[in-house]
Amino acid sequence: MYAITGITGKVGGELARVLLENGLPVRAVLRDVGKADAWAARGCDIAIAAMNDAAALTKAFQDTDAVFNLMPPVFDPEPGYPEARAVIDSVVTALMTAKPLKVVSLSTIGADAGQDNLLSQHTMAEAALRAMPIPVTFLRAAWFLDNASWDVASSGETGVMHSFLQPLDKAIPMVASQDVGGVAAELIQESWTGHRIVELSGPEPLSPDDLAAIFAEALGKPVRAEPVARETWETLFLSQGMRNPGPRMRMLDGFNQGWISFRNGEHQAVKGRTTAAEVIARLIAAAGKS
Repeated sequence: MYAITGITGKVGGELARVLLENGLPVRAVLRDVGKADAWAARGCDIAIAAMNDAAALTKAFQDTDAVFNLMPPVFDPEPGYPEARAVIDSVVTALMTAKPLKVVSLSTIGADAGQDNLLSQHTMAEAALRAMPIPVTFLRAAWFLDNASWDVASSGETGVMHSFLQPLDKAIPMVASQDVGGVAAELIQESWTGHRIVELSGPEPLSPDDLAAIFAEALGKPVRAEPVARETWETLFLSQGMRNPGPRMRMLDGFNQGWISFRNGEHQAVKGRTTAAEVIARLIAAAGKS
């Protein structure tokens, strides 16, 4: 039995799809009971548990060959990351009690960065999971290509893709969520001992200029990338409702300044197969249906 948290998202959903198609038993760990019937219809065992509910998670993780751990994203955390700490404590308690044979935990590029930033929540999670006597694989994924969903409207309506990633010609590792789920499905079926790190990127690093060119090709109209000035970020994020934009800003600085990166270099990372053109085409199509 493979217990999957975050199964309603793109990564967890793809992981579940691959395992189910291979005839493997999947337990869908859901926070919303209203989504249970749909996953049960696909052949999943069902467990209802919030990620900060250690008792419910323990039941969800019991009698499993492996657990896929996906922390709920917190983009506007309180100082000190209390939201992440609560989830990490709950997950560790549940894992130590349920004792699955192994764990694959979704982490991120930059989880080993020395400077505090939004991704430090994954740094904390890795440290806590490493203290367990259970085999753990940390899947450190690159910047998600699916983040380009935020650029679909402006690219189509104004021909401008506003970018926090700068300079515009600087390429960074990016990966499709589909590939993250697919690689997680491969890893979770493997056997290993101790703790290991697997870094995952897409077929090639990409810059904002590259993404704008792909949008232009997909939309059949000119699209250009424009930088969002660094000195405007805090005011902009606060106006959008954020209360503590500092960690997000430092994360973007980390990508732009290069201190958020793969520990062994992008060329040594596992490579996904899904191209940016495929992802952007799907995002545009999905926006057209909404």
